This record gives sequence, structure tokens and C-alpha cells, in this order.
Amino acid sequence: MSEIDIRIEGRAGRITLTRPKALNALTWDMALAIERALEAWRDDDAVALVLIDGDGDKAFCAGGDIAELYRTGRAGDYDYGRRFWLDEYRMNARLARFPKPVVAFLHGFVMGGGVGVGCHVSHRVVCESSRMAMPECGIGLVPDVGGSLLLSRAPGRLGAYLGLTGDRMRPGDALHAGFADAFVPEDGWAALKAELCRTGRAAAIAEAAAPAPESPLAARQGWIDGCFGAGSVAAILEAVGEDEAATALRRGSPLSLACTLEMLRRHRAQDAGIEAALTLEYRFTARAMERGDFLEGVRAAIIDKDRTPVWRHAPGEVTPEEVAVMLAPLGADELNWEDKP
Repeated sequence: MSEIDIRIEGRAGRITLTRPKALNALTWDMALAIERALEAWRDDDAVALVLIDGDGDKAFCAGGDIAELYRTGRAGDYDYGRRFWLDEYRMNARLARFPKPVVAFLHGFVMGGGVGVGCHVSHRVVCESSRMAMPECGIGLVPDVGGSLLLSRAPGRLGAYLGLTGDRMRPGDALHAGFADAFVPEDGWAALKAELCRTGRAAAIAEAAAPAPESPLAARQGWIDGCFGAGSVAAILEAVGEDEAATALRRGSPLSLACTLEMLRRHRAQDAGIEAALTLEYRFTARAMERGDFLEGVRAAIIDKDRTPVWRHAPGEVTPEEVAVMLAPLGADELNWEDKP
């Protein structure tokens, strides 16, 4: 089976991620294939909308395929990762700016790279099994693929909470946080997809939608705002006290946590758009292997699976100057929105 199935059905351009055994983790080739499909369908009058889904019952897309990034990075090849992220981010921006309706059916795990594919589009559908998260700080990255922008727009300080802890959103949480638009019970998905393909009417989603489930995170919004509105990771750690969030905060890379908090602050202050957010994310990810904790984070979580990463910093001890270095412009290597992948 190929990694991705791209075809036209009726009035819909269909993109199905077909790596269910790998939880549909996104590869470089898959990102480029999505980019090519969008370019082909942009001006094709036969395609009224685009429909994106994932094969299998466990995940829409549980993240990026980072094994090759780790292998090349350990060999000293940092350019491979930079080129992968550059092409992936351009694809994310194209999805966000696509002029026709794009419908993503977000079942099961939707994490990292899956958020980049499914959560910037115009119509984001969740169901009972949906579990969304941006857990990048746990492997020495920052919430990327445009995820930092979504986090910065979440109510109150919910984005800081989700970005720093990597906590998983249930369907009601995803709707509350602005990562999804409609809840449609999964037993109605096949009929809805068929209707979208037959008619090309994105309005069919609202007609099939059910009331939003309760959001546990919305119930904690006051506590989250009070704790995660603090100005630094150290202050947040002090504010959360013995709450389970403290354990999650101490698990993440201190450098990633501090940079994530600063990225969200900049996005809010500048009312950032998708390109600006991806540009800032790329400044970090382009440096993440050589100057950050990415390789150690992947080693501990994915390769050796010992869950005991040795970070470069102690919790809460990253200086503003170190954050500024990681997020500084890249000069000639800055993400270029003019070039084609």
C-alpha cells in the first residue's frame, strides 16, 4: 500500500493518508504529494472541495515521521531536517490559504504533523475518538506546523497550557480551543463523506453536526488562566504547585518550553498570520538539532525509549538571551515563501 491515496471522487478531491500501522505519520513524500494535489486542484473547476481523511481506526495522523530526521541528524546532516520542515511548512500554509473548502475528518490521534494537515483548513470535523495534542516540547521541539498560531488564538491562556504540557484534547476541548469546527458522530461520517463527494456542498457538514460534547478544559479555564498567565516557565511552575501539570512541565525540554512561551507571546502581540507563525517556528526547528534538545528528546522517547532525556538546561533556568538566539532571524536561510518546493 502506498503512503497516500490522492484521487477525485465526484465533486471532491480526495486525500487519504494510508499508513495506518504507523498511525498515518507524515513523511516528506506525503507532504510533497499533498502540495502537488492542491496545486493541481486549485483551478480545476471539476473539484468543488477537498476532503482529507486517514486510513485505519486509530489515527488521522499522529505526527511526523521523525525516525529519518533522527538518523540524519545523528550523522551530522542537519540540512535534511531543515529541508523537510521547509517543505512541510509551505504545505501547511497552502492548506490554510486554499481558496476552496477543505474538509478534514479528524478521528483518533491528531498530533504534531497531523495538526498541520488537518487543523488549518476551513472545515475541521471531530468525533467521539478524536484526541488532539501538540506534544513537541517533550521531544525538544516547539509546537510547529502552524500549531503555535492555533495555540496563540485559544481562549485565555489555554494555548500556553496545551503547548507547554502537551495535554490531549478531547472533541469538546478541540472545539473550545479552536482546533475544530464541528462534531459529527463517527457513525455518520460515511454518509457525510458520500454527500460531500456527490454534491461538493460544504454546508452539508453543518447539517450533519451534533451538539458539541462537554469540554473538561473549559471547566478548568479559570485555573489555567491564573497559572499559565505567568510571565515565565519558572513562574508557571511555581503557580501550578502540585497539580499534575507540573509533572508534564518538568518532562519537557526547558529550552523548548521557554521558546514556546515566547512564540505565543509574539503571535498575540503581532496578531500573526500563518506565514509569520511558520517563519518563527522554522527559526527554532532549523536550529533544533544542532543547538537544541531535539536529538536527545527523540532518542529518549522514540529510539531508546528510556523516557529519561538529559536536557541542556534545568527546568525554568533558560535565559531570555538563549531564547532570543533560538528565535533570531536566519538571514539567507530564513523560510522563503517565494520559492517552490
